[in-house]
Order: sequence, then C-alpha cells, then structure tokens
Amino acid sequence: MSALERADSSDRVGRVIVTRPAPDAQRWVALLQQRGISAEALPLIEIASVADLSAARAAWAHLDKYAAVMFVSGNAVEHFFAARRSCAETSAQDLAALPHVRFMAPGPGTAQVLVAKGVPVAQIDTPPADAAQFDSEALWQLIGQRNWEGLRVLIVRGQSCQHGVLDAAAGVVAPGREWLARQLENAGASVDFVVVYERRAPRFTPAQFQRIAASQRDGSVWLFSSSEAVAHLPQGADWSQARAIATHSRIAQAAQAAGWGVVIESRPALTDIVASIELASP
Repeated sequence: MSALERADSSDRVGRVIVTRPAPDAQRWVALLQQRGISAEALPLIEIASVADLSAARAAWAHLDKYAAVMFVSGNAVEHFFAARRSCAETSAQDLAALPHVRFMAPGPGTAQVLVAKGVPVAQIDTPPADAAQFDSEALWQLIGQRNWEGLRVLIVRGQSCQHGVLDAAAGVVAPGREWLARQLENAGASVDFVVVYERRAPRFTPAQFQRIAASQRDGSVWLFSSSEAVAHLPQGADWSQARAIATHSRIAQAAQAAGWGVVIESRPALTDIVASIELASP
C-alpha cells in the first residue's frame, strides 16, 4: 500500500481500539497500521501463568499416552511449552519421538505458535485458511470423521481469575471447548483438561478510563476477539453510539447484549477485519 493509499484509508476509518491481550494487541496494532489504519492497544484481558504447573508437567511426562493435544489459543501453547522447559522428564527432542500425537489448533494463529515451538507441520491439525470461522466447530469438521474410539485427548486451556480469586465459573469450559469435548466423548474418546494460564481483568489507569469514555461517541471502532473482553469494560457505560468488530458470533452477541450500537461480525483474518473496520467506520 502506498503512502497516499494509507493516508486515504486513515481518513475513511475511525481509530481502532485493539483489545487482545498484550503483546498480541501490539502485533495487531502494527498489522493494522501497515494497512493505513490508525490503531491503538487497550488490552482487556491480562494473561498470567498459573502458580502451580504440576498438572502441566505431569501432562508432558505422559504425553505419549495421548492421541491428540488441543490448544485453545496461542497463549495455551506458550504456557504449556513453558512448563515443558522446567519438566525434568521432557527434552527438546521428545516431540520427534511422538509422531502419533496430533497437535490441534482452532485457527492458523495458534498453529503458527505450535510451529514456532518446534512442532512439525505434518503433526498439526487446524482449519484451512479459507475456513468460514476459526473455532472448535471448524476444527471438528476437519477431525470429526476420524476413529476416536478408545483414544485419549488432552485439551490445554486457561481459566478466568479476578483479583487473584478464581471466578465461580472458572471451572466451566468455554462453550466451544465444551462442545468439542462432548463431540470427542460421543465419538468414544476420553478427554482430559489441563489449565496452564489465567485470564484476568485489567486494572485501568485514569488515562485509559478517559479513553474508554471518549470512545463511546468519538467514532472509534473496538476490535473484540473474546466475549470475556467485553465483560471487562466498565459497567454502566452507554455504548449505544459505539461501534465494534467481533471475530465470532458469540462475541458479537456479547457486544450486542452490552448495548453496542453497531456490531459487525468478521472472520478473524486480517483482510476481513480491515474490510469490516471500513464498513463500521462513520
């Protein structure tokens, strides 16, 4: 894109607020700025490793017992592999010794993190780049016809935590993961879960509170990739004149329920998001 095209694009769209956890938010800000879109990061979810990694280390020590390991996000990959580094029973060469283990990802972003961690591409299952959506349902379309009878599957995930205390619903798997686990169990597999990170609500600075208040009416476009992020915004705000892009139908429903005036559902691919931002801008 030329400098003239970037300037023209910036004039046509409102400032985009990226709500993904840092540093992923900064990466998306850079990608959008490369497309000529004015963007800023305001993470609505903080990610932290769980204090007790013994369950993750035990999973690594018995990884050969599983036919597949499903990672709910790139953060799940990062924190699961961080636990491996401190696991005496595992070494960097172990993945090559486990050719029967499939590594499953709901989308290409998570798959890319797996590759960066040394997982062979041939061992990764993820929806194709042109899939209508990147989620558990799309992943099941790819793997659902396999014979899962008698096999074990591990799902690596996070849990919600508010001010150091687990939410009452923290033990409940997100709808997509719960649905996938049910499909696998119905197909004859046994499913285990391991929690490797926590999702926490951010503590906003005074400047961030001011930015959030201004965004309700200044034409900004919020980019949401999580329903939980929507819930972490200050309560009681009037979003009736605000605009949002949601990368999944469940996220779009959460934004609509929170009172957003304009909500546009988009595939999570960069090109689709850029198109949706231009559509959402005043």
